Amino acid sequence: MTDPIADYLTRVRNAIKAKHRVVEVPASNVKKEITKILFDKGYILNFKFVDDGPQGTIKIALKYDLANKTNAIKKLQRVSTPGLRRYAGYKELPRVLNGLGIAVVSTSKGVMTDKEARELKIGGEVLCYVY
Repeated sequence: MTDPIADYLTRVRNAIKAKHRVVEVPASNVKKEITKILFDKGYILNFKFVDDGPQGTIKIALKYDLANKTNAIKKLQRVSTPGLRRYAGYKELPRVLNGLGIAVVSTSKGVMTDKEARELKIGGEVLCYVY
């Protein structure tokens, strides 16, 4: 697998389209941090890290609006790929849907949202957009 973050986003995207409640993803430190950000921002219902085997897995409970039968995540889009890395300084960090969505950024201080990176005045690699 050449792009584990794209695989993570694709598994979540496919689970949303299939209306699954829970999706299991192979774990890594970056994927754990992205999952924590999605939980903190209210895009997923819950998550659990399971240590089974050398790598472990992440169980993610997806969040749905039961009245309208829609998901909290409308779109997951990978920005920086292994073939073309996308970096941005804190002044050039993108605003997703004019601030309604989030951009997940990998910085020297860890993985965080675009708003947090702007406040700390640090740039980094733009991993994905979520809205």
